[in-house]
Amino acid sequence: MADPSSYRPKPGEIPDSPGVYRFRDEHRRVIYVGKAKSLRQRLANYFQDLAGLHPRTRSMVTTAASVEWTVVSTEVEALQLEYSWIKEYDPRFNVKYRDDKSYPYLAVTMNEEYPRVQVMRGHKKKGVRYFGPYAHAWAIRDTVDLLLRVFPVRTCSAGVFKNAARTGRPCLLGYIGKCSAPCVDRVSAEEHRELADEFCDFMTGRTNTYIRRLEKQMAEAADEMEYERAARLRDDIGALKKAMEKNAVVLADATDADLIAVAEDELEAAVQIFHVRGGRVRGQRGWVTDKVEEITTGALVEHALQQLYGEETGDAVPKEVLVPALPDPVEPVQEWLAGRRGSGVSLRIPQRGDKKALMETVERNAQQALVLHKTKRASDLTTRSRALEEIADALDLDSAPLRVECYDISHLQGDDVVASMVVFEDGLARKSEYRRFQIKGFAGQDDVRSMHEVITRRFRRYLAEKEKTGEWTDGENAETPEIDRNGEIVGTGPTEDDGRPKKFAYPPQLVVVDGGAPQVAAARRALDELGIDDIAVCGLAKRLEEVWLPGDDDPVVLPRTSEGLYLLQRVRDEAHRFAITYQRAKRSKRFRSSPLDDVPGLGDTRKQALLKHFGSLKKLRSATIDQICEVPGIGRKTAETIAVALARSAPAAPAVNTATGEIMEEEPGTMGSSGEPVAAGAPDERRGQET
Repeated sequence: MADPSSYRPKPGEIPDSPGVYRFRDEHRRVIYVGKAKSLRQRLANYFQDLAGLHPRTRSMVTTAASVEWTVVSTEVEALQLEYSWIKEYDPRFNVKYRDDKSYPYLAVTMNEEYPRVQVMRGHKKKGVRYFGPYAHAWAIRDTVDLLLRVFPVRTCSAGVFKNAARTGRPCLLGYIGKCSAPCVDRVSAEEHRELADEFCDFMTGRTNTYIRRLEKQMAEAADEMEYERAARLRDDIGALKKAMEKNAVVLADATDADLIAVAEDELEAAVQIFHVRGGRVRGQRGWVTDKVEEITTGALVEHALQQLYGEETGDAVPKEVLVPALPDPVEPVQEWLAGRRGSGVSLRIPQRGDKKALMETVERNAQQALVLHKTKRASDLTTRSRALEEIADALDLDSAPLRVECYDISHLQGDDVVASMVVFEDGLARKSEYRRFQIKGFAGQDDVRSMHEVITRRFRRYLAEKEKTGEWTDGENAETPEIDRNGEIVGTGPTEDDGRPKKFAYPPQLVVVDGGAPQVAAARRALDELGIDDIAVCGLAKRLEEVWLPGDDDPVVLPRTSEGLYLLQRVRDEAHRFAITYQRAKRSKRFRSSPLDDVPGLGDTRKQALLKHFGSLKKLRSATIDQICEVPGIGRKTAETIAVALARSAPAAPAVNTATGEIMEEEPGTMGSSGEPVAAGAPDERRGQET
């Protein structure tokens, strides 16, 4: 635990201007990012008597080992830079809203020649129009099914679309009138795009225009005694009205607004957002966060706004945002939102009428979300804490191992030997810090020697990063980055010690290896050779799930019902899964390798062009340099390099099927264990088992 006075800046050193500051821990990892109208006044609050600080703020300043800051011109720039750095560094003491699910969106791929309507999750893509989010994917499909009667836009995948175009037969939706079938040219690309535009207009809330137009067409059809067409239009109107009924009118003035409500206690806060478009609730989402610092409701709202609109532009940011409390100060946040939208944004607290009533509904949802979250998490936290305590007791550790790293070796009968490293922090997987290794020190199958190599490489890098980040130096000569008006780093600044998550910069309290006493001894020996004696090591053997410690003749046997054993099993199984995945990828890549891979500067496009032109690698190998030059994009120098590479890789003799004596005409693959030929690119699974 650090004493904040040990790294407190000298009097007068902190500027009295807007800026963004970063606290770092002893490993130079950024643990907190904040902004301030006056850096001098804000930072002074952190270096007062510890007894007067909020418990979480006290924990942050005692975990930190240094503080640095960057001066900006305005509070808006500070807001932009704070958001960028929180996204980049993922500081552990900052407020981070966690979605409990990946919310589905109704998406229209306007970036394609024939736009497609589909359900999408995850990161938003450029050129795609999104509507939602929705609570359930089936709600999107119900809405789309109703709207396809009126707006028969394509919903099929690229494979189905191409197959229909090839055969000249549309899919079922094309036959029943729920797709305009652009795949078979029933409509042109321009007509289909107009349908997609109308679909998007309807989803944005401009519903009355289309209903009035259909009612007029229905009346005209009835006057002309086209009763079948009139009945079809009547059904279309009914489908649109039914789709509209799924989103009841909540604001009579057809307002476009987002309503944000917060429910909080001393430890956590829940945020609920209702997206209202055209007066109707078009989507809902929620987040929960730990209050890792002393923070007001207005500050929680500000962080929620950053999370919600930090990646959005244009109409995705509504004209009006209703909140329970305003950030202090509110002007920079409003200006930032207006910059994201491209026009003015009203950020205010609803006082009366329908908007206040709807805000109360959103607040009730936030309260229920917080209660549900606390009910779920109480069990999770208790279980994880008990598991870590049981591991500490069983292994005789000084404290619970908050960071655990597990290593596993994988190979296929001695080929493609790889290793994995997985990381669990506080009992949860931290996948951003998973790493994988290729065994380089020797060839063949030796799990003990492989484990020694991996542990040595990982912790040699840790020692190198430890020295590089200044833990063994004074670290006072780091440059301050130059920041432009948009909060982007434009000048030269810290690179190696900038707080980004490094590959091997942070040590675990416990190293777990997949294996028994030999693997554990190899890991301990590797650490001893590097002079590292403050990291515990254990192994988990698969056969009886025994826990082995270095130097012990007998294993530690945890009860089968032990939460600690269950956590160790999860960690070990995750390391095994990660290693197997990497090993299979390497094996597949090896089987797919080609002599053309050795030609420098020859990319996939030109490789495909060569094989398409000649038909096979055998014909390409027999071609002359002039013939190779006939392929578009291949010059004479490249053709000569290709010819040399193919000549070096030419087989010494034709491949023979040893079972039949037949000479193989095509490029030989591998031979199976029974003597039968195996197609190139297909592994012989009988060679051995993955470990």
